[in-house]
Amino acid sequence: MRLASRPVVMGPATVVLLGIAAAQTGQAPTPREFLDEEARPLVREAPTEHHEFTFARAAYSGRGRGWGWESWATDYPKADRQFMIGVNRLTRIDAYGGEHPMRLDDPELRRYPFLYAVEVGRMALTEKEVLGLRQYLAAGGFLLVDDFWGSWEWAVFEEQIHRVLPGRPIVELPIDHPVFHTVYDIKQVLQVPNVRNGVMGGPYWEQDGREAFCRGIFDEQGRLVVMINGNSDMGDAWEWAENPYYPLDRSTFAYQLGINAIVFAMTH
Repeated sequence: MRLASRPVVMGPATVVLLGIAAAQTGQAPTPREFLDEEARPLVREAPTEHHEFTFARAAYSGRGRGWGWESWATDYPKADRQFMIGVNRLTRIDAYGGEHPMRLDDPELRRYPFLYAVEVGRMALTEKEVLGLRQYLAAGGFLLVDDFWGSWEWAVFEEQIHRVLPGRPIVELPIDHPVFHTVYDIKQVLQVPNVRNGVMGGPYWEQDGREAFCRGIFDEQGRLVVMINGNSDMGDAWEWAENPYYPLDRSTFAYQLGINAIVFAMTH
């Protein structure tokens, strides 16, 4: 069967394609270095020029070695770079265009109001990381969680986040919550597939995670501090937005929801 090419529609993901080449330059440090104590000063360099916003990615300890140990680096760094192209082109935010992983136990984490974490179904946080993330959220930070699937990975993440925020309930985010309407008016939560499932036309779900959801954790003052994008993979949509066979409605949704989350985090 011959797949149809992507229609020319100037949605958010299409606008990003106009500057996608900028994300292909530069060499990122290897993911394992960010969990290497000796390498920390060499690979956590801040942008040399000033920017209003830097996209910080959570570098955390995972279960086991190999792929699981580096699960936080899924889609890194291409997804981060291409998403920042979208932020710069679709908003008035002056965003740093490169990747910027941050260890959860790094005191410098508080410099970044927005933190992105992926593959959290393989989290195994150390006590220092638990404390660091708890202090970050208490100080005003915002965590966006993405790209984990099914009941088993949910159970792992739920156990880990309750270590960070004991006693704080996880609730469904209603579609009228401001995070869905800060910049783009999102009326439905779509399931965003990984690139293989997307270009093959489905199914979009993985494991037993058939339904996408957005859940949240609020602090004692009612502020949304953790936004959980489950059974969905915005990172792949950012990373593969230039692929003509990746579904345009899903990459557009991923850029819209990600941008909404950033603006919400910076204004609430």
